[in-house]
Amino acid sequence: MRYPHTHAPSRRRHASSPAHGPSRARWRRVCVVLAATGMLAVPLSAGTAFSTPVAAPAVHSAAELAPAASNGAFVELTPAVEARLDTAVQQVMREAQVPGVMVSLSAPGKGEYVKTFGVADKANNAPMDTDLYLRIGSETKTFTVTAMLELVDQGELGLDDTIGEYVAGVPNGDRITLRQLAGMRSGLFNYSEDENFFKALTTDPERPFTPEQLLDYSFKHPVNFQPGAEFEYCNTNLILLGLVVEKVSGQPLHQFIEENVTEPAGLRHTIFPTDAAIPSPHAHGYTNQTATGKVEDSTNWDPSWAWAAGAMISDLRDLRAWARVLATGTLLTPETQAERLKVLPTNIPGADYGLGIFDVQGWIGHNGSLPGYESLTVYLPEARATMVVMLNTDIPHDGSEPSTLFGQAITKIVSPDHVYNLPVTPTPKT
Repeated sequence: MRYPHTHAPSRRRHASSPAHGPSRARWRRVCVVLAATGMLAVPLSAGTAFSTPVAAPAVHSAAELAPAASNGAFVELTPAVEARLDTAVQQVMREAQVPGVMVSLSAPGKGEYVKTFGVADKANNAPMDTDLYLRIGSETKTFTVTAMLELVDQGELGLDDTIGEYVAGVPNGDRITLRQLAGMRSGLFNYSEDENFFKALTTDPERPFTPEQLLDYSFKHPVNFQPGAEFEYCNTNLILLGLVVEKVSGQPLHQFIEENVTEPAGLRHTIFPTDAAIPSPHAHGYTNQTATGKVEDSTNWDPSWAWAAGAMISDLRDLRAWARVLATGTLLTPETQAERLKVLPTNIPGADYGLGIFDVQGWIGHNGSLPGYESLTVYLPEARATMVVMLNTDIPHDGSEPSTLFGQAITKIVSPDHVYNLPVTPTPKT
């Protein structure tokens, strides 16, 4: 069954009041997640780690180089601090058995730390490098929601339009708003928690999925709650928003995002793929989200199953730029960015969620996880600081996402008043 776009007349609207309600749930580990984290415990066996500093620093304007009024929110990246960071990153690598990782930290007047560790390809021990492409999973949500908010700024849709005005057949479609979809408060069932979807993905990870097929997996389930009643992280929401962008713009989602988001933001190595290919050079990804549970190379798995929720590819340089663009609203009007940043509480201590963006202890941005890859791109407004972490595995350690473990270990050193810390929470069963 297909869920065709319904006709929606062109209109001129503006963002309006926020949605209601708290609460939450994660997706299964195979999907892009709002990851939970915990303290590291017993060290595992050590692995080889390469550390490759990047020689070319970013060029900053005079305003950016002016000392931030941070009151110590972000420490100066001195050689001593860099040595502590090296140790912390390598410890997480050993304990979580991460093949390779790249880390970027910067803040005006505080310096810069950009290094890579470990290997990009376990078959030949090629070192991780900052020029490599990686899949960024749920960070795709920040691009999809930005595209939708640009259409809000153009007056082509309103945040409080219902999804039923654009896509037919959505349960509660006459009540669920675009704001609630972007804020993870729709109540729709998450297609990636459907058992048949999980089997289809893991038994043939190179097969393509259409957005309509993904919605089929969701819509055969009853809704989990009424619109706005709770928070629940759900990929179905983003598939629907992707279809809205296509309906209103008249363009394929990947084309609209390229022309209206990545190109204006100056992101030359950020791609919304339309097939399983990943550009070269790239890091190989390693996952145990397989039919057998054994670790496999997932580099060429088709990401269409995540589409508007998690299919995109990027590199370290672009994500460093995107962290600031996303958090400061460069591509949006101040009014629409203010709507985006009206974060509401979840039931994850220390974490709030806005419109396709989270706030964890003051760090604003998003993380991402796709089989074989994880990333974390966040910005600390108080210090105008940026943190990006990219790695080539999604295998959890003691129930925690490795990107979260890196984020926690790093921020304990550089922003002790703003530690990126999400507690371990159980994964919902299907």
